[in-house]
Amino acid sequence: MAAPEFAVPELKEYPVIPILKADAMAAAKPYVASAPMNEALGFPGELVADWEERAVAKLGELLQKYRSLKVYLDACVHCGACTDKCHYFLGTGDPKNMPVARQDLLRSVYRRHFTPAGKLFPKLVGAKDLTRDMLEDWYKYYNQCSECRRCSLFCPYGIDTAEITMAAKEILDAVGYGQKYTNEIIGKVHRVGNNLGLPPAALADTLEGLEEDIKADTGVDVRLPLDEAGAEVLLITPSADFFAEPHVDSLVGYAKVFHAAGIRWTLSSKASEAGNFGMFIGSYDQLRRIALRVREAALELGVKRIVVGECGHAWRVAYSFWNTLTGIGAGGNDPFALQLQKQLDQRYKQPSHICEVTYDLIRRGALKFDKEANDHRIVTFHDSCNVARGSRMGDAPGGQFEIPRAIIRAVANHYVEMAPGTTHEQTFCCGGGGGLLTDELLELRVKGASPRMEALKQVADSDGVNFMATICAICKAQFTKVLPYYHFDRSMIGGVHQLVSTAIRLGA
Repeated sequence: MAAPEFAVPELKEYPVIPILKADAMAAAKPYVASAPMNEALGFPGELVADWEERAVAKLGELLQKYRSLKVYLDACVHCGACTDKCHYFLGTGDPKNMPVARQDLLRSVYRRHFTPAGKLFPKLVGAKDLTRDMLEDWYKYYNQCSECRRCSLFCPYGIDTAEITMAAKEILDAVGYGQKYTNEIIGKVHRVGNNLGLPPAALADTLEGLEEDIKADTGVDVRLPLDEAGAEVLLITPSADFFAEPHVDSLVGYAKVFHAAGIRWTLSSKASEAGNFGMFIGSYDQLRRIALRVREAALELGVKRIVVGECGHAWRVAYSFWNTLTGIGAGGNDPFALQLQKQLDQRYKQPSHICEVTYDLIRRGALKFDKEANDHRIVTFHDSCNVARGSRMGDAPGGQFEIPRAIIRAVANHYVEMAPGTTHEQTFCCGGGGGLLTDELLELRVKGASPRMEALKQVADSDGVNFMATICAICKAQFTKVLPYYHFDRSMIGGVHQLVSTAIRLGA
């Protein structure tokens, strides 16, 4: 199928607030999930007849369940601080992609049904009924939010737009109006154990092939074990790492790190997926069902440590939610959670990020590198949203920024930072997160990537940067698709552990 034709934004030297283009992205909407996809997750198969009543009731349920949602819907004063912070607004100019305007799609219905002023004087307070047109706007524009939370960083009241987006998506699923891409993927995880629907036999064959490739390349027998009971480390990594470039190069890097450090590790066919799209659709139930596969695998294999690979939202879920979802770490109090807490070695962070593991080994002198092996690369680093603004690494604040950069500097001689205001906690989203990494939203993704592409172009022009490292599978997939639209080579994107894999000395 030919790629859709659309105007690619012209990259600017300095940030410019776009001219408003009403309804510029009104035609952009993802495919709707089929009845079997929805029903497999416990949602209505299609839009129910009484959708308005059910949607309002679901909103009321969420308001009771999440105090934060009510605070966010009440607190906004329309100050405009978030207006130019969204990459999708900057790329498209559509006013409904302003964070405040996107929030108001839900806020107006909230005011109509759950505030006295909205019930009595709706027009005075911007309260609106949930019409079919409003429902369509919910489906379109809440599927044009990657839940990156950059706008929240600049909000003087700390309103988390991502939570409002997640609530809207949960309501849409509750009335049978779910998104195909996310719901189909969640169904694959429940059936098979990973986002790609890759069965255990195919996974084992893939890993065996990678072992042969590493042997041919290095002359060293580096194993990629699967379902090995008694291993010290269970690695949970995005399933893209098993076959797609450049993802697979990071998986090879993990394997080389464990080999060089003498750490016995394993993957699990039951929990072969780090990604958890339950977060994207705002469903705590789906979040927990997916995360429980990790707990079951850890208990069955008897591992002492759980390590998460290069996946941005997977790390946010692991860091922020696994404790209460599954008892990995502290927080769970059911018998299986208590059993797992007793089994895991509490001298280590549970869970740990692969960057934390590698960084610790570097500091202890357990790994040796030939930095010159990366001399053909001038490297910059893209901070992934869910790592930068939704989690942490290491023992000190800001570890999620410093640890990946420290690894890069340990394995490469040439590193360049992108412009302030585009990295660290203010990083721009890749444009493909939040369950939007689907081809029918390609125009949105390309335009949403423009702020990052502008920052990349600056360092490419000034310093010759030719490689952008990141620690997120979605970022890698998104940039691989988007870079050519901005006249960059798609091979410019790769993982931090791809650089590690190039430089590490095996058998030293």
